[in-house]
Amino acid sequence: MIIDTLENFEKYVSLNPLFEKVALFLKENDLNLLEPGKHFIDGDDVFVNIQVAKGKKTEEAVQETHRVMADIQIPLSGCETYGYIPASMLPDGEYNEAKDITKFPGVASQSFVTCTPDMFAIFFPQDGHAPCISDQAELKKAIFKVKC
Repeated sequence: MIIDTLENFEKYVSLNPLFEKVALFLKENDLNLLEPGKHFIDGDDVFVNIQVAKGKKTEEAVQETHRVMADIQIPLSGCETYGYIPASMLPDGEYNEAKDITKFPGVASQSFVTCTPDMFAIFFPQDGHAPCISDQAELKKAIFKVKC
């Protein structure tokens, strides 16, 4: 997991060659102006999903992992807190290959981090994360999906 400000995103492009496409997209687009839904950047290898999600209390948030894609999550309308637990500490779960997700309801996070709209969080396949923790009823966010 990586947490940083958007102004530093380019420092992480060496971690995955496709992160450079995300950096260019961030330079050329205002995420706040994008309509909700998927916006493809490089086919199924890199895309951003603009979502309006329901804000959840800590105990309502569900841990999830991905096997194929990394998440780069950016809150747009306010602060968002993410729960974190190493995937190696999660129980076995049912993997949904079509959506590249395994959910772990009822599993508590080990730690939490809060991002403001000028920040991002990267979750790799080894990172269990519980998104959408917010006091806001609705949270607009961008989730870049990048093939690992």
